[in-house]
Amino acid sequence: MMADYTVRDQVAVIELDNPPVNALGSAVRAGIYDGIRKADRDPNIKAVVICGKRGTFCAGADIREFDGGKNGPWITDIGDFIDNMKKPVVAAIEGFALGGGLEVALFCHYRIALKTVRVGQPEVQIGLLPGGGGTIRLPRATGLKNALDIITTGNHVPAEKAAKMGIIDQIVTGDIIEEGIKFVKSKCNIDTSLVCLRMKTVKYSGDLDDISEAAMTKVKSKFKGAIAPIVCVKSVINSAKMPYEKGIDTEKEHFQDLRHSSQSKAMRYAFFAERAITRWQLPSGGNYKTAKPLPVKTSGVIGAGTMGGGIALCLITSGIPCILVEQNQQFLDKGLEIVKAQLMRTVQLGKLSTEQAKKCFTMLKPTTNIEDLKNVDLVIEAVYEDLKLKREIFEKLDRICKSETILCTNTSSLHIDSIATATKRQSKVVGTHFFAPSYIMKLLENIYGTKTSAETVATVMKLGKTIKKVPVLVGSCTGFVANRMLKPYSEEAQYCLEEGSTPSIVDTVLMDFGMPIGNFQVSDLSGLDIGFRIKREAARKAGVELSKNSRFFLGQRNCGLIEKLYEAGRMGKKNGKGWYKYESLNGKPIVDPEVTMLIEEHCRSLGIERRNIGSQEILERMQYAMINEGFKILEEGLCTMAEEIDVIWIYGFSWPKYMGGPMYYASQIGLKKIYEKVCYYHKTFPYSMHWVPSSLLAKLSQIDLPLSEWGDVAQGRKLVNKL
Repeated sequence: MMADYTVRDQVAVIELDNPPVNALGSAVRAGIYDGIRKADRDPNIKAVVICGKRGTFCAGADIREFDGGKNGPWITDIGDFIDNMKKPVVAAIEGFALGGGLEVALFCHYRIALKTVRVGQPEVQIGLLPGGGGTIRLPRATGLKNALDIITTGNHVPAEKAAKMGIIDQIVTGDIIEEGIKFVKSKCNIDTSLVCLRMKTVKYSGDLDDISEAAMTKVKSKFKGAIAPIVCVKSVINSAKMPYEKGIDTEKEHFQDLRHSSQSKAMRYAFFAERAITRWQLPSGGNYKTAKPLPVKTSGVIGAGTMGGGIALCLITSGIPCILVEQNQQFLDKGLEIVKAQLMRTVQLGKLSTEQAKKCFTMLKPTTNIEDLKNVDLVIEAVYEDLKLKREIFEKLDRICKSETILCTNTSSLHIDSIATATKRQSKVVGTHFFAPSYIMKLLENIYGTKTSAETVATVMKLGKTIKKVPVLVGSCTGFVANRMLKPYSEEAQYCLEEGSTPSIVDTVLMDFGMPIGNFQVSDLSGLDIGFRIKREAARKAGVELSKNSRFFLGQRNCGLIEKLYEAGRMGKKNGKGWYKYESLNGKPIVDPEVTMLIEEHCRSLGIERRNIGSQEILERMQYAMINEGFKILEEGLCTMAEEIDVIWIYGFSWPKYMGGPMYYASQIGLKKIYEKVCYYHKTFPYSMHWVPSSLLAKLSQIDLPLSEWGDVAQGRKLVNKL
């Protein structure tokens, strides 16, 4: 039954037993339901303790069951029975009580927890609301304001804060079962009334309609385009507007509507995709099962700029001491100020206490002497995109560092082998591509070279999780996966400017689609000089001259606008002017007439006749070009599954999770339609090589296969006959 039933000192103990996190599947729910009914019938049982095995109460529902129908008792069936019991029931919580786990706890009369516990209702993160009474009972436990915040964000709440909110009745230490028995026996006195949240009134101050309107405005702004946060607000407000039973019934209706919605299906896909990518493998045969990561107890970062400082911050806030190296004291001092400022920002956001921030800063050792890295376990180079410079650094590191040290490069586009060959330890060289801002963005694109060992890969994959990133393993090529796909996406945006659009129009189309920020705003944030340097490096390698007035570059269509803006001193947000202008470093983008003038002048000089370009064309050209490139990446084996591409776009470029990622999006549109459009644009723009149709896309467009099998077809692990 996945819920063990034992009796201790006239107390029934029901232990959830569904490894690894005691997910609340149908068998677990049936076990709880049978257990409480058995305890209720037994005259020798005075009280009940519900807890979990292996240090976790319950981390939520079994999401795999959401695509099927109801099977066995639901959480509210369990809760209704507990509500009518005369024997006290306590939830004894350790580890996590999330989603359905917290809902079960809220149906208990009391809740005790260890200090290390975290509780929450994260269902909104998979496009749902708490469908087991959470939106109706949590407001009764903690009030309307707290419940709205917890449910609409999906954030976890630490035990001590949850106790202050009224969610937890008592913080305990020691063995959680023994503490549960002791606590619940103290509630067996016949004169003590059992606490039933069903009977409690929701607390709130102010006008309910005003509270509702303010909450709606907040979630629509913060979670633009997402349906679930809006429905969560409606259901939580219902807890104060409706009688209990009516609120529960309405919550069930909302849950079913969301469960069948395209957004929730996409977000559930993304949830499982994030877990699928941990099952990495190398072409050489190494994989996540056999490779053992090396310990990383000390680290170093070379480059104290915005990127390097952010990486160092990731390390020290995760408990890994870091030596930060810069070429001179002036640059080092500037970098330290950036780190301090971000640490203080973290304190202001409540993510770290002042004491914790101070402790983190003591773990950072600044230096201008690269020799100080001789004993670290892992080094991350984070200088600007110059192959000669990076090779020089790796030659030094190879000489300085101990033989076991793993050498990582934060390159965003250079082949790993071109850097690794500067050393005598190519098996220990790997790419660790962070995304700007590196302390905030969750994606870590790990790139293996020809000789990178499975042990090295296992180490950086584990490191990614340690520093709270989402690590994805990919093969090496120019731009890797993220920036290789971003290239046609961004190029089409620039071509649209040449043909008649503007940066603000293109960005508005993308943000209306669901992207939190437009392409040209992203370019300004990263810095136009970065894009210019990448293009210049490509020209240098090819032995050609980079010209802003050339319609072609390396045999392909060329847009010289980025060179034009770079020449005009427009570096992006860092100097207040890029595709937009900015009044401050934190300022919003402002349409700049000078950019419009530069674009129009550029077009006149090349004889380009501008036209009106519709939003649908902009969207198709940018997304379909990028999707076509994604299929080529699968063809070449740089990714082993389409899910890796989607996770990269969700966490690297903030693709809306409620649309599942670009490959999932393609599967929903239909590969036949995508392929036909790619062929159309290839005919229309024959000198843009990204429109050459992928052979894998052509093959898959003729058959009906689920996205999970695309990688198998690409790598020959699955043969298809229906062509």
